[in-house]
Amino acid sequence: MEIGGDRVEKEIEVKNEEGEEEKENECILEFLDSLDDYLKLVDSLSSNLRQGWFDLASARQSMGISRVSSRLFDHTVHSASTTVQFTQTDSNPQFNLSKWAKTEENDYEEDQNVKNNANLRQRGLSEGSKEVQSDITNNNEMQKERSKSLAVFGKLVSPKLRTAQVSFETGLERIVEIANARAKMLSSFERLQQKTKG
Repeated sequence: MEIGGDRVEKEIEVKNEEGEEEKENECILEFLDSLDDYLKLVDSLSSNLRQGWFDLASARQSMGISRVSSRLFDHTVHSASTTVQFTQTDSNPQFNLSKWAKTEENDYEEDQNVKNNANLRQRGLSEGSKEVQSDITNNNEMQKERSKSLAVFGKLVSPKLRTAQVSFETGLERIVEIANARAKMLSSFERLQQKTKG
């Protein structure tokens, strides 16, 4: 009887060890996946910034050094058009990018327009077409804001300057994604350390 009991106990111990090993392997895979994501994002950021600098140099070449220069910038204080919000969820920090943030004056004007348009009846618009219309409106607003920021360089700007702007915007998005990926990677590394020590 004791031999059978010992065998059962050994089988239970082996199953527990296998379960612990599986959990440790999952932590290792999670860490390696997050490290891979992080490295891919860093590479993507590098290529976005490289393209942005190349396009900026091309625009400077085509428009002339005097038209694309830091001397043209208005050095007065302005509200930021893009902000990063930070939130702490569980043990992971989360970064969110808010592009082309609106000023309080724009918010007030937009609220007034929404109130005025709420009274108007819209016919033949389904929910799907309202979403598409909303996306088109947001895209148009982004294009207007982009154009405003390039107005410093004159009315007719090089297409390369516009693509440089988009490249740098994408680079900023990548930086936020890198910050989130790094937080995830560090969190998975801490869990891995806890599993190997415990």
